Amino acid sequence: MAIIRLKPAYKGFLWGGSKLKKEYGNENYPGHVLAETWELSCHSEGLTEVATGEFKGKTFKEYVEASGKSVLGTNCDRFDTFPIVIKFIDAHQNHSVKVHPTNEYSKEHENGAPGGKDECWYILEALPNAGIYYGLNRDLTKEELAERIRNNTLKEVLRFIPVQPGECYYVSPGTLHAIGAGVLAAEIQRNSDISYRAYDFGRVAPDGNPRELHTQKASEVANLSSKMPSFDFGDDLMRCDSFVVDLVDFSGEKILSTDGSTFHSLLVIEGDGMINNAETKQEFQKGDSIFISADNGEYRLKGKGKALLTTIPKA
Repeated sequence: MAIIRLKPAYKGFLWGGSKLKKEYGNENYPGHVLAETWELSCHSEGLTEVATGEFKGKTFKEYVEASGKSVLGTNCDRFDTFPIVIKFIDAHQNHSVKVHPTNEYSKEHENGAPGGKDECWYILEALPNAGIYYGLNRDLTKEELAERIRNNTLKEVLRFIPVQPGECYYVSPGTLHAIGAGVLAAEIQRNSDISYRAYDFGRVAPDGNPRELHTQKASEVANLSSKMPSFDFGDDLMRCDSFVVDLVDFSGEKILSTDGSTFHSLLVIEGDGMINNAETKQEFQKGDSIFISADNGEYRLKGKGKALLTTIPKA
């Protein structure tokens, strides 16, 4: 049984801002621009580190490998790798517009990799009139989409949605999407790095050339309908085959429990408090990421605030 506070991997992409450093517990980050913090990750591009307990200083991946599958839970047995990545994202500038393939397309076109990616964005902060790019504002043909990617006019047909804190958006495979400037969000995603860039707002690479756009693959996998999708997640904030997200209000005391089927990931988005099980007690604050092993059993949250709880569903 284990409750582990984690230390994120930092990403200083040029489009980022400073809020993650100043307001989300990353004051020791040496740079000025902090675009993303990878709060729970075994991905080679951003390995989360263990900040407390026996494995302090080791990567979270090393902790999982040493501890065995029981800490992840039986619902993770169907995945070849740790199934998710959780991030904070501070978009001072617009993200690139991308689209993710389905598992079927990925297997056929990406060397057999099951790289279909679901993800969701929970909006934490948004400047006035800030928003996200989400799907299309009118129906397109595959040929028109490819032509707009080639001639950099895709923005004209993207749906822009102004957002407010507390809103959650599910990005299914095939949805053209980007977080817009002025939005700070928590992102929970399937652990896959397969995505196709369709528009980049005129940015250039360090060598001065425009960044690569994936015209053919993006136009093949993108949803060409302008119909706004409707999802029913029941009592959950968001649910897909890869993960489930819920909002936990721990004002006062909250008792939660793992039962061996899935780990719990808590991403603290507001307030502070204390978490404890039968063996350990730890303080936490806004911006902290906490991993609770699947074999932990009952644990308690005391304090005042909110956290995003991510779990892995049964297949």
